[in-house]
Amino acid sequence: LCGECGQFHLLPDNHLYNFQDEVDDELICHICLQPLLQPMDTPCGHTYCFKCLENFMQEYNFCPMDRKKLSFQQCHKSSLLVRNLLDKLLVLCPFKAECQQTMQRCELEAHLQNRCPGFKKYKAELERKKNPFSKGKEDLPAKVETNPPKDLEVPSGGSLLAAESSAAAVVSLGTAEPGLVNPAFEETEEDLPQRASLVAETSTIEIHREDPEEDLGMRIVGGKDTPLGNIVVQEVLRHSVIAADGRIAPGDHILEVNGVNISSVTHCQAVSFLRHPGPVLHLMVLQEKGFSSKTVQQDSSSAPNREVIHVTLIKKDRSEPLGIKLIRKTDEAGIFILDLLEGGLAAKNGKLSRNDRVLSINGQDLRQGTPETAAQIIQISESRVNFVVLRQPGVQLSDSADDGSTSNSSSSSSSNGGSPVHHRRRLDQNHYRRKSTYQKKTVSIKKEPKESLGITIGGGRDNRNKLPIYVTSVQPIGCLFRDGRIKRGDILLSINGIDLTHLNYYEAVSALKSNAASHSVVLKALEILVSDPTDLPVDIKEQGFGWSPLWITWLGLPSYLHCCQDIVLSKGNLESWGFSIVGGFEESKGNQPFFIKTIVPGTPAFRDRRLKCGDEIVAVNGIPAIGMSNSELIPMLKEQRNKVTLTVVSWPGSLV
Repeated sequence: LCGECGQFHLLPDNHLYNFQDEVDDELICHICLQPLLQPMDTPCGHTYCFKCLENFMQEYNFCPMDRKKLSFQQCHKSSLLVRNLLDKLLVLCPFKAECQQTMQRCELEAHLQNRCPGFKKYKAELERKKNPFSKGKEDLPAKVETNPPKDLEVPSGGSLLAAESSAAAVVSLGTAEPGLVNPAFEETEEDLPQRASLVAETSTIEIHREDPEEDLGMRIVGGKDTPLGNIVVQEVLRHSVIAADGRIAPGDHILEVNGVNISSVTHCQAVSFLRHPGPVLHLMVLQEKGFSSKTVQQDSSSAPNREVIHVTLIKKDRSEPLGIKLIRKTDEAGIFILDLLEGGLAAKNGKLSRNDRVLSINGQDLRQGTPETAAQIIQISESRVNFVVLRQPGVQLSDSADDGSTSNSSSSSSSNGGSPVHHRRRLDQNHYRRKSTYQKKTVSIKKEPKESLGITIGGGRDNRNKLPIYVTSVQPIGCLFRDGRIKRGDILLSINGIDLTHLNYYEAVSALKSNAASHSVVLKALEILVSDPTDLPVDIKEQGFGWSPLWITWLGLPSYLHCCQDIVLSKGNLESWGFSIVGGFEESKGNQPFFIKTIVPGTPAFRDRRLKCGDEIVAVNGIPAIGMSNSELIPMLKEQRNKVTLTVVSWPGSLV
């Protein structure tokens, strides 16, 4: 049974839907005779489902309607308007006996996964058939969900990273320290030694594309010029190359593209790397797997050719973070330094290095220790923290050869959000700031009544991300192209005094069309100004109606154009919220927004499905987060035992 449409069909075939009303013939595919799915336009003016046309073109080289010569490469996605019309068609839930709801076609998958009692019953029956001896365990959901996942065995060649979820600073998990957001653990001190570590795995994934210029089909956020630091997958688009491969998921960190380290590049640079055409793409990714209490018994402290080094760090006060990220590995016991955070105490000291193995802290043996134990030891230290580490000569990486591995954690009050850094790096790197600024402009045009404006638009408050209306293209016909002041990417505020900022897509189209019929048009718009235009990626191909601004440009919009939504999360007493954050006020950087960086599989935030990596936290339980530091926001999150309301702004990631 398909989890997307709730009906039985072969995997290569289109999804099946029960439409509430008769669908207009103009929206019907003339191959399958069903309402269009992923509509594709031919040069000769016909429209078919993507899968229907793809299968047809494997056997024939002409259009099914007029038999004109045709190749699949000549076809392109239908306009956003057509795709939105199709997505809004009303369908019935396929589980009629248990659920009589109707919804838009694009909402059916979320309905099935989160709300449909019929689909839930079907999955429960399927599970009982697979595991006949598990009957009676359904009434213990809390225990089932909080147990470590059973499928965390690491495949051959994979590396297992288990980092404390907030390892921006190595501090006690039970306290609210700057740089510490710990979604993975509860605060109860008595079970601190038994807490599981967050497990992540790095792997190299090979993606094949028949069309070297085809979009990968995922949205990304982050970059060294944002608090997120690393490049993080926000969303994988359905029916895309990445979705068909099935190995990359939202929340994955992309470390390398075709051997090039992108863990410390700007957002725009990462987009350029990922948009580069080619039939084969090699991606190194870090993927979080959940929690595991698995320990490693192997001890390699006696390995030859290693040097024992003593390092003492002096804290100004007990609460000062050290700025170290710690992990444990599958092939060696103990704790290893994954990263030294820029601006942190350890990085300034300069004597500790990445990949050092921590043998002891303040005289306490950690050869079989965990990152959590180390955090506890450091937290109770008054001022001096004495490290004994084991170093293998030649493993330290230079600036020009960053490892690209990154912690699966995120919250930092003294770093750029988790990018791998070390003490030899120059200190003049771009810290996060709102690089995009905007400029208001008013465009008055005299025109012929029948002359069109000549623009296409995107966004709208009915959009999933509730975006303002923006220009997707300025056509070479129409008065705005001739005038030259309205550009692709501009945010439209009003036309002839009519406010466009609160309209949905169709209302905005109607307002633009009706006002375009007059002799004069006054448009008010915002132009996004990028501080360094040379940093913007060059479009490998014109995306036409599918064009949208980069994620980083949305961050520069004024707050009155933000559309906030409240997300209420609930959890059991033994659960964690399951997300980590970066950002907040720092003396060196000023006010920064708080962003969601990681969402841990199997946790309340993950199961809710509404939070996404890159979402900006505006308030917690109605209390604004602006101006807060990590040490102020973290206790607020930890105090909420079973329920929390997050007010967030969600911008769509950059499409690659």
